[in-house]
Amino acid sequence: MTEGKTPMIQVKNLYKVYKVGNTKVYALNGVDFTIYKGEFCAIVGPSGSGKSTLLNMMAGLEKPSKGEIVIAGKHIEKLSENQLVSFRRKHVGFIFQSYNLLKTMNAVENVALPMSFRGVPRKIRNEKAKEYVKLVGLEKQMKHMANEMSGGQQQRVGIARALAVDPQIIFADEPTGNLDSKTTKEILGLMQRIVKEQNQTLVMVTHDNYIAKFADRQFHIVDGKIFKIEEQHHEDTKEDIGYEEG
Repeated sequence: MTEGKTPMIQVKNLYKVYKVGNTKVYALNGVDFTIYKGEFCAIVGPSGSGKSTLLNMMAGLEKPSKGEIVIAGKHIEKLSENQLVSFRRKHVGFIFQSYNLLKTMNAVENVALPMSFRGVPRKIRNEKAKEYVKLVGLEKQMKHMANEMSGGQQQRVGIARALAVDPQIIFADEPTGNLDSKTTKEILGLMQRIVKEQNQTLVMVTHDNYIAKFADRQFHIVDGKIFKIEEQHHEDTKEDIGYEEG
């Protein structure tokens, strides 16, 4: 069901080749796909399948050996290092497995931090940070320091921080890797809801098929090739994936 949708990420004939001694190792071996605006996609595969390399390339953190990556109409494989930094600042939010929060800051300050790098005035960034902390359901924890929060709460702050910069695209690398199964469901449900409400594009990397089912589409990758793309119809499967309204 992709007619009339706006392409957000287009990956064309993508290769990443490493030299190990005299041997060539293909981390990515001719990958092609399109991800659309407002879509939650998962890149799924075992360890060493190429999924993290693919995420790093879409985020402009690694250069491809060959191929094209067009994001929001821009060929990012052609950008210089400085252009990439500025591109990421403008267009991309990151959610990490390890949360990467600053322990000496409270929830609101952690969410406001990336906005300070963009020169957003303090009053505006604090207001906006509060709004996003509320959006992820942490109204009561605004003043809590990172180390006073549970893993699930810290990951919610991480999501709020990624969203607060108004990214067109959010990249999430094993975002629930450190969480228990109940908290994992809550965080994934939150990510589903936010993508819909904010019409953002979310690309998540995971090795776990269960977690991938929360996405609209799953790209299964093995040995640097995508061998299957699955579409999920969440209207029919809310019960199966423990989706809760609200």
